[in-house]
Amino acid sequence: MGTGKTCKVIGIAGGSGSGKSTFARKLAESFDRENVKKVEMDDYFKEEKPKVEAPFNVGQYDDYDHPDSVDREKLAIDLTHWMTSNAYDVIILEGLMGLYFEEIRDKLDLKLFVECPSDERLVRRLKRDNDKLTFDEITSKYLDLVRHRHHEFIEPTKWHADLIINGSQPSEKSLEAIRKWTQN
Repeated sequence: MGTGKTCKVIGIAGGSGSGKSTFARKLAESFDRENVKKVEMDDYFKEEKPKVEAPFNVGQYDDYDHPDSVDREKLAIDLTHWMTSNAYDVIILEGLMGLYFEEIRDKLDLKLFVECPSDERLVRRLKRDNDKLTFDEITSKYLDLVRHRHHEFIEPTKWHADLIINGSQPSEKSLEAIRKWTQN
């Protein structure tokens, strides 16, 4: 390992648009001298996603917000490989399902949940996706599917978190506290 310390694995979960990717990026950048690996669970979406019929408008969607959309076996294998490779001091795993799968959670030394109000998360999705989708497409998918999956699969995982991070205004203090924790 880069500095001779035991590899620390940090998992970051939260709803779509909560700020987890931004927080993970800032956290990774805050480790000046550490060998850090940032892993995005989006890279582990299966090619063929589960299909879902929205409960209210009967629209059909690829269901990115369902646990079956993630290739969790490959993620677990890769995570174990990186943890034992002696190449990293810190591994940061970020994604919707970051705290959902027990076999992944068991590998995490620190579990974070990024909390953000649903209206703010919707506004962020609108800003993020407006170059790919129309306003109606973004809001329909959010209202028909994403918010329901959030309550079904994502929100309950915060009970596994060691710390809950404010996704609306994450502080430098939270980054500093986590950085210090990795040095113990």
